[in-house]
Amino acid sequence: MSCCNVPSGMSRRHFMRHLAGASALVGPAFALTRSLRANAKSLSKDHKSAIMLWLGGGPPSIDMWDMKPGAATAGQFKPINTTGDFQICELLPTVAQQGKHLSIVRSMSTREADHERGRYYMHTGYVPSSSVEHPGYGSVVAHEMEAKLPQLEIPPFVSIGGASEGPGFLGMAYAPFQVDSNGRIRDVEMSVQPGRMSDRMKLLGALETRFISERRGSAAEEHAKILKKTQDLLTSQQMKAFEVRSEPQAMLEKYGDNELGRGCLMARRLVEVGVPFVEVNSGGWDLHQNCFASLQKKLPELDKAFAALLDDLQQRGLLQSTVVLCMGEFGRTPRINGATGRDHFARAWSVVLGGAGIRGGRAIGKTNADGTGVETEPYSSEDLMASVCQALGISLAITYTAKNGRPMKIAGGGHVIKDLLA
Repeated sequence: MSCCNVPSGMSRRHFMRHLAGASALVGPAFALTRSLRANAKSLSKDHKSAIMLWLGGGPPSIDMWDMKPGAATAGQFKPINTTGDFQICELLPTVAQQGKHLSIVRSMSTREADHERGRYYMHTGYVPSSSVEHPGYGSVVAHEMEAKLPQLEIPPFVSIGGASEGPGFLGMAYAPFQVDSNGRIRDVEMSVQPGRMSDRMKLLGALETRFISERRGSAAEEHAKILKKTQDLLTSQQMKAFEVRSEPQAMLEKYGDNELGRGCLMARRLVEVGVPFVEVNSGGWDLHQNCFASLQKKLPELDKAFAALLDDLQQRGLLQSTVVLCMGEFGRTPRINGATGRDHFARAWSVVLGGAGIRGGRAIGKTNADGTGVETEPYSSEDLMASVCQALGISLAITYTAKNGRPMKIAGGGHVIKDLLA
């Protein structure tokens, strides 16, 4: 996880030493001052959220969302019907029951087939640049939603189970706050009772006030702000949203009591308290070898977690205000290699999304008979991100100014995929 920028003379070690065992929070979580009421009906009226399921490594959409039965490029699995107008892999039967809530964009055609470049591009809508660091989806959504979140005390952008792309020129206030699938927050532990912690923080606050009054520079004042935000975070009742294991065992089993399942369940809990963007990370999709044996294990886990998330959001009245997006950095080759795997392929692949203003039950775009190319209008990362922003009510007319003074259009200036929106 990236660390936050701090004034000269105030290192991470210096900060953690000050907290002296009470608690320590570093990184992007310091810029937190927003939330909504933990009431699903109010949430659906007051704001929208997004949950991204990131399948890191490049999932083989030809074996999942856009199968080619009978073609030489087809894999080992069969397609099944869904409650939408499309078919998907037989190892995703529970997601198939949620097909009416989902759309598959089958004509994604991008240009970055390297992991790092593809990851950056699909998170930001921009190709990597040596002169500009662009903000990712989560940072953009957090930035644009903050005015609607006056009571949020926990981070507006949470990344579960792994890192995400950073805030770029938007600044550390909008960086991802990283936790694991059990809700453990990096470098944070309440090791003393709240009363004792309060006493320690008051003493430290008095010392900071003295330093500030002596006008020793900006470091002490900035340090005091960080400490105040840290204390607010650690004592917030909203922190309970991270306590995923407090859920009934039946709910944990519904999602799957594994990293992906708990991550998706935590995402629902975070959306309930008003967090506008949550990313759930699932790794291990770089299937250059033994692709089908790996999918026999990975797809049932994805099936259970993804379907449970959609069903749970729907049951709680939150799906109508929450975009759910499932994708990786690219697809994989139609050709099956000698190691029974598939290699990187960005020319023709699929992403899946639903909720909020997204039309469900449809496949958008088409690849050719063997999956080697797109036959209909191709869509880019910019187009996908523009569509998600539109569904969330974020204006595509917004233009940011990067640190080098260059104007940067939101979503990379992409065009909305019109067939996606209701």
